[in-house]
Amino acid sequence: MSPRGVAIPDLRERLFAAAERVVARDGAAALTSRAITTEADCGKGVLHTHFAGLDEFVAELLLDRFARSARQAEALEAKVGEGTVAGNLQEVVLDLLEALPAAVVGLAMTRPTAARHTREGFQSGAPAFDAIQRAITVYLQAEQRGSRLVAGADTATIALALVGTVHHLLMTRVPGQGGDTERTTRQLLAVLLGGAGQPPTA
Repeated sequence: MSPRGVAIPDLRERLFAAAERVVARDGAAALTSRAITTEADCGKGVLHTHFAGLDEFVAELLLDRFARSARQAEALEAKVGEGTVAGNLQEVVLDLLEALPAAVVGLAMTRPTAARHTREGFQSGAPAFDAIQRAITVYLQAEQRGSRLVAGADTATIALALVGTVHHLLMTRVPGQGGDTERTTRQLLAVLLGGAGQPPTA
């Protein structure tokens, strides 16, 4: 779903990026329409000109970042046969966690209007975790055909477990503990791939 009246894609992204900076620096409670437009160096009324309100804005931000993450997951297919299986997967997972700040996800899920708008977006076909899971499954199946993953590996279950862990990390991770996230995903991939894929890259 697209925000009403947004005619300039650069403005949409400018506001989204500004909101992410505000949340990262000052916390979710500091996210207001004025804080966003000030950070984006835009007129104070710009956000409300193009969005119904802050809740719709937050929901559209989350939908946009999910769509970006789905595109990154789909790009895995171009990496078949390159690098390592675990390394390629870990890169996508870390990109996904970077693209979906936990505070923004929390805002979109805990504000009733934002949550409803987000659900409507997903129901209308906007990419979500299921799209990312499918892209990872397709990638794993391709690596399986190329003998970089054992023939008996359950690619759908591996993808489900990986995406489920990402969802958990999004809800529970502490900002600034990126090293812990990397270690967790590296260990998870070692278990899921069971030696079928090469060790993940550092």
